[in-house]
Amino acid sequence: MGLFGSFLSKFSRNRASIEDIEEFRKLLIESDLGVGATEEIIDLVKKEKSENLENAVAQRIKSFLSDKPREISLHHGEVTTVLIVGVNGTGKTTSAAKLANFYKTQGKKVLLVAADTFRAAAVDQLVTWGSRIGVDVVKGSDNSDPAAVCFDGASKAKNENYDLLIIDTAGRLHTKSNLMDELSKVRRVIEKVTPVNEILFVLDGTTGQNGIAQAKVFSESVPLTGMIVTKVDGSTKGGIALATERELGVPLKFVGVGENIGDFKEFEPDDYISELFT
Repeated sequence: MGLFGSFLSKFSRNRASIEDIEEFRKLLIESDLGVGATEEIIDLVKKEKSENLENAVAQRIKSFLSDKPREISLHHGEVTTVLIVGVNGTGKTTSAAKLANFYKTQGKKVLLVAADTFRAAAVDQLVTWGSRIGVDVVKGSDNSDPAAVCFDGASKAKNENYDLLIIDTAGRLHTKSNLMDELSKVRRVIEKVTPVNEILFVLDGTTGQNGIAQAKVFSESVPLTGMIVTKVDGSTKGGIALATERELGVPLKFVGVGENIGDFKEFEPDDYISELFT
């Protein structure tokens, strides 16, 4: 049964005891929903009539979610440019490759840019993925200027009529000012060639509340348009993504559900909520 299902079915049959409530609260906190969302759900469980409980909780969770668009709107006849941002170790580079493969399988002409030039391993990883999935990759030399690599990628994408340009940016945090300066420069240089349409933050589904702090730093540096949550499997229901979306109002757009290139799907709010109860 889903994250909430066993508890809510019990609450529907019997009046919830203090012990049951506390156990449920612990479960919600451990699932990384955050204190605020947890307390809202607990208050609802205490007050709502048992026969309406599941629907009431589902609607409350839905209220936490952003109402902003979740799909990437591709521009017919023009290149759609997507920046992938996030800290190292979250699955950022793999997510860039998975997103490229997602659209490649839909018949789109996709170009990847390996702009995390400070990590040779990240560049090599993206080049390897590109070769596996049949997607071209633009790269520079080791430690080359990320903005220059992005300019080359944007120029190629525009001149050669690519549908989608996906750029894997550096994941260093260091200080917020350095991050802002680097990402701002990358955006400015790209937009000399073509607009940046999407900036997607990659969130590790197992990272806990630290993920919200990371997302806040990036959201203060660049205008995030969406999130990709990674490492969501049977033991992780992506509670931190829901908490982050509630906190920042940035919609979750894609979910990585495994290590294989095809383990990647669009986020469907109704399906996500349903899985919490089944």
